[in-house]
Amino acid sequence: MKVTRPLQRLGDLEHAVLEHVWRTGEADVTATHKTVGLRRGISANTVGSALERLYRKGLLTRRKVSHAYRYAPTLDRDAFVARRAVDAAGGVRALANAGVLAAFVDLVGDTDEAALVRLERLLVQKRARGKA
Repeated sequence: MKVTRPLQRLGDLEHAVLEHVWRTGEADVTATHKTVGLRRGISANTVGSALERLYRKGLLTRRKVSHAYRYAPTLDRDAFVARRAVDAAGGVRALANAGVLAAFVDLVGDTDEAALVRLERLLVQKRARGKA
């Protein structure tokens, strides 16, 4: 079983920068500074450092465009929140061992048949990717 490492803790600036990148889909230091940095009274270099930290933490990808990097999120906000919840509960193995995953499936199945169908589809897709 592939276990994803827990997400690293984020500071307030990193959260604000990540929110900006989620809203825009892709951003560079200049645009991020205009949206996040100016309001906080911080330099473009500080904003660039936050983007770089998020890149090193695996939350952003980057590509070179001319002389600057453009950053994009590696996961969407919903996936980030879900990962945070799993991390807070002790990780996937802890959830499985505690029966939380089974309880979740029971709860979803009792309240939302469409969600159960989506969950089943996701499991099939995940297994297919694992065999590829």
